[in-house]
Order: sequence, then structure tokens, then C-alpha cells
Amino acid sequence: MASIRNILFIMADQLRWDYLSCYGHPHLHTPNIDWLASRGVQFERAYVQSPVCGPSRASFYTGRTAFSHGATWNNVPLPIGELALGDYLRPHGVRTAVVGKTHLHADTEAMARLGLRRDTELSAVVAEPGFEPFERDDGLHPTPLMRQLGKTLRYNDWLRDKGYDGENPWDSWANSAEGPGGEILSGWDLRYSNLPARVAEEHSETAYMTDRAIVFIDACGDSPWLCHLSFIKPHWPYIAPAPYHDMYGPESFLPPVRAAAEWDSAHPVQRAFMESRVGQTFARDEVRETVLPAYMGLIKQIDDHLGRLFAHLRETGRMDDTMIVFTSDHGDYLGDHWMGEKELFHECSVRVPMIVVDPRPAADATRGTRSTAMVEAIDLVPTFLDACGMDLPMHRLEGRSLLPLLHGETPDDWRDDVFSEIDYAAYHAGHVLDVAADAARGYMIRTERWKYVHFRGFRPQLFDLQADPDELDDRGADPALADVRAEMAARLMDRLMSRKNRVTMTNTAISAMDRRVDEMGVKIGYW
Repeated sequence: MASIRNILFIMADQLRWDYLSCYGHPHLHTPNIDWLASRGVQFERAYVQSPVCGPSRASFYTGRTAFSHGATWNNVPLPIGELALGDYLRPHGVRTAVVGKTHLHADTEAMARLGLRRDTELSAVVAEPGFEPFERDDGLHPTPLMRQLGKTLRYNDWLRDKGYDGENPWDSWANSAEGPGGEILSGWDLRYSNLPARVAEEHSETAYMTDRAIVFIDACGDSPWLCHLSFIKPHWPYIAPAPYHDMYGPESFLPPVRAAAEWDSAHPVQRAFMESRVGQTFARDEVRETVLPAYMGLIKQIDDHLGRLFAHLRETGRMDDTMIVFTSDHGDYLGDHWMGEKELFHECSVRVPMIVVDPRPAADATRGTRSTAMVEAIDLVPTFLDACGMDLPMHRLEGRSLLPLLHGETPDDWRDDVFSEIDYAAYHAGHVLDVAADAARGYMIRTERWKYVHFRGFRPQLFDLQADPDELDDRGADPALADVRAEMAARLMDRLMSRKNRVTMTNTAISAMDRRVDEMGVKIGYW
């Protein structure tokens, strides 16, 4: 079977799995993403390795779980020795670039120790990590931070060329609205989320990133490429340009998934997140009703621009030799379970959309199908390498290739649970609970029926997803389910023990070591 030539790896930021029409949203119609699903496999049970931007993305890029690769939170660098997508693909002639967000930080201490200067080509790739920074833009550029870092932004330069003046047009134009007296209303303030951004739609971040992806793809010509088009939205600041800012009203909002009883029996860690500022804010109906028009409008805008990108791929003949993946780095509570943001392990936070299109004839039988297989973010790296005809370094990779599922096969030993974890040491919850930084860890294991969550130092949580699909009834202290908790704890322990930390020698090489000792004349235990 011929190998895949190109890969278009699309990721939205903070997009819930259930906010696309192909995943069942009754009012938010996303025809271009739906069309993509009609050409590939739509995975119904896809989960991230950590419901936080940085560690989730690091797992997507390395094929390894968060406490294996070490970038356990947003500002924690990925260690310099970790291999990411570009490190695997570039030696095979595949140009591997990011357009948009990675939220990963360079391991600058290790770079300095090795004498790697930031102004060299090698250092630029190491610092990204692995990606050519064709258009690196994490979409988090408040003016005080830009001043502190002395940072410039290509998107800002482009906006100024378009006539948007000011020190930081990203902040004052693309992510701000305008009041009745011409005053600037910051998009960081949620009360202005339902107002239109000051920037014209064609100059917004989503439009700009789509344009830059097209430029990259065209620049590659006939050379193979991987383009990681990583949209900054619908992540906050929640503010959309006209006409997307008011396409959706109360009649199109899904009701919040929450119950008063959740407060009565709240797990200590969950309660701490519920009582945080963002939790208290999103627990208010007026906040949800102000934010949802922008959140939904930003998703609709992404879908429209993906239609433009897909049309370009068809016109240039690239649809026939390009694998396309659409997914998200995590979801968004949006007031569900009395919380905002992400971080914990409810479905709205840890479950993501995942659509994979393999253009080759071997995948024809599965086009337009839905898979209920348990899949994880770490499965994409082995899928990409497998599709490109490369050997899989399974002494490093903790995920599995999805190609069998794309080609109509389900291996007998496919996993029947999914795993996620969080390092919450830097959160308000960790400080309120007085949990030591090394102990602020939480883990999830989810099967067909049960979801088990273990926060170190606290009682477990347990949800019966068959009887309680909305996860409103925590059975973690129910004596009648002690056996279930024990079985789920054993599953979690098995997953934790299966991490792959011997990354400097292949399984084949390590297996041959005993034989080589004798061959080299080293005699141990002879009489």
C-alpha cells in the first residue's frame, strides 16, 4: 500500500466534542467539518491525555502521556530529549511546520547547557519543539505580558499594515470590542463577549491562520509536508468578529449540565475548582448567556474557513494524497458542573472530537462511519508514522496506530479503557487545599461503564456512566461499589506501570543484551 504523502493536522483550541453538528449539536451547524467526517472515520470516544493546553498538546505531538514526557502544565518545558512529530518526520524528507498554537515552552536551560544559541536554525526547531515555526502564535498576547517579554508578533505587524494602529492590535482590535462612545472594551472581560470584535472578519485570527496555512501548503510544492493548523479559537478571550458575534441566541443554547446535589457531596478537589473565580463566574446564567454566542460563533467561523481551505486542497489536487485530522486539545465546562475552563475529567472537558481521513482506497470501506473504539491523543503520532510507511519506535510511543480502525479492522487487543491525568500544583485549588506540588496529581481511567478518578491524598471519585451519563452522582464513597473501585484502581495502576521511560534503547536492542554479554566474553555465574 502506498504511503501517505502529506498530513493536514487541524486542532481547535478548547472545542468541546459536542459543539459540532456531526457530534449532535442541534443548533450549531458545521457543514464543512461534517463533510470531513463523511470522508473519514468519526471517533465517538476520543480522549486527551490531560485536559490542559500545554500537556495535552505535548502528548499529541510526542505520542506519550504527560508524566512520561514531563511537560505537565502550560509553562513546564518539554525536555530537550523528547522527540516530537518533526523529529520523526523531518529525517524522512517531510517538512513539518506549525501554523498557530503549540503552547509549548523551550527547554532553555538544557539548550544553554549544550551551547545551543537561539538564533540558529537547529535551535529554532529544538525550541518549538520539533515544528518549523512557520507561523507560531499561541494567541495569548495581553499587552503587559508582551511588554514584560519584549515580544513581537507577526500578526500584529500584519494588522498594522492593514491600518489597525496601536501598541498591540491583537489585544486592542482583534480581541476587544468598542463601546458607544468609542471606548475600547477588552475581550478579557466576559461581559463584552457578545459584542463584535473591532477587527474585520477577514482580518481576524481564524482567517489569518487559514491564509497562512494555504501559503505554507503552496510553498511546499511537490515536497511532502505536515501542516499543523492549530486554531487559537474558540479559546478565550471569547470574542468574535461580526457577523459571527450574534448568530446564536438563547434558543440555540444547550442547558447547563449540573445539579444542586453536586455541591452537597462535592469531592474536595472538585469543590476547590467550583469555588475558584472562574468556577463562580461561569456558574452564573448571565455569564453563560453572554459567552455562548461568541463561543458558538467562533466555532462557526472556523468551520467556514475550513470550507475555504478544503476547496483549495481540492483545486490543487491535494485532497487525494493528504491525510486530514480534525480534533481539539480539550473541551470547556461553560458552566457545566458549576465550573468554567477545563482541567478536570468530566466528559465536557476531557473528551474531544476526532475525525481522521485516510484518502487511500484501503480506507474506502469506513468512509462516513462512526467508531466507538476507545482512542486517545497519543494515538496520532503512531498513526502519522504508520501512514507515512515509517517504523514505529514503540520503546518510546505509548499510543497505537489508528490505521487498522481506519481500514475496517479492530484488533482483538484494542484497549477497553482510556486514561488522562493532571498536574494541578499551579492552580488555586492546589493552594487552597494545601497540597504539596509533587502531590498535586489527579488521574482518570474510563471504561465503557465506569469512570474512576484518583486525586492523590483524597478519596476516589466514581461515576456510573450507564446510569448517570451526565456524571452528576459521585459514587466514590458508596460502600456497595467497593469492588468496582478496587477493579478500576487496579486498571489505573496497570496503566501507570505501563509508561515507557526507557527511551534511549529500542526493545529489540535491549532484548539482545543478554546474548551479547556472552559473545563479548563477559562471563557471569560460570562454575
